Amino acid sequence: MEEFDTALLQTLYKPPEDSHKGQNGKLLLIGGSHLFHAASLWALGTASRLVDMVFYASVPENNAIVQQAKAEFRDGIVVERQNVESYVEEADCVLIGPGMVRSEMKNERGEMRDLEAINNLENEGEQTYYLTKYLLAKYPHKKWVIDAGALQMTDTEWLKNLSQVIVTPHHGEFERVFQEDIKNQSASWRTKIKNGDQSAKIDDELVAHVAKKYGTIILLKGVEDVVCSPDSCVSVSGGNAGMTKGGTGDVLAGLVAALSCKNDMYLAAQCGSYINKRAGDELYKRVGSNFNASGLMMEIPRVMQALLR
Repeated sequence: MEEFDTALLQTLYKPPEDSHKGQNGKLLLIGGSHLFHAASLWALGTASRLVDMVFYASVPENNAIVQQAKAEFRDGIVVERQNVESYVEEADCVLIGPGMVRSEMKNERGEMRDLEAINNLENEGEQTYYLTKYLLAKYPHKKWVIDAGALQMTDTEWLKNLSQVIVTPHHGEFERVFQEDIKNQSASWRTKIKNGDQSAKIDDELVAHVAKKYGTIILLKGVEDVVCSPDSCVSVSGGNAGMTKGGTGDVLAGLVAALSCKNDMYLAAQCGSYINKRAGDELYKRVGSNFNASGLMMEIPRVMQALLR
């Protein structure tokens, strides 16, 4: 598999000197839950440094936190979840999932076409499932980045209907979401996992197969990231032990979604992976592995300034 070509960084969209507000990307971020507050805020903090506007839709207490901290990002609007559809069409890209929870479904997975009823579900895992299903089905033409809780509750068949989508699993999430494909395509890997073999690794060919089958872009997070479109794959090396901290994946999701607003999504996934790892490596030079997701979020603009000249 080929390594990421760093020359691609120079092809990323750069805001024109004479640009006006809104011209350089609008992102809708749907995330957060009563259990997880910080995850969607890390994605928000990262994305808001790259695009002109972020529409942020979460549960009421998270919306209140962002409302209080609104001066920290360039421009944005806090959106109540029942009004989220008003902003889907306006956004260039939609990121769904950071901080959303998953659960085993108590009820039969049927249809739920009423957004108000979905938002009133008491089980937040069920809410994640039905909200994701509802929005993906209704807006298949949008650019989607599906992460974390929303990804874990996603039915793979939904992906086939989307025209442009990135999913961002770590290895455990890949196993959960694409378990049927793993059963059919990678018996040796499943045997290693069952036997507790720590060297077991999801086969790159399996990732390529899944990306092609579902017509999706996969950013498989790991010591070495694997980024596959339906037609090609690259590996992205770098990173360090500091990036195992909670929240670093949410930073990556916000970065990739922000880049997707004004760029080809496969380009955004590759470049986002590389920039994220470089930011971690720059932090490691100064403080070793003693940094967290907030530090990574703050480092990304510095790295981008150095890389995108």
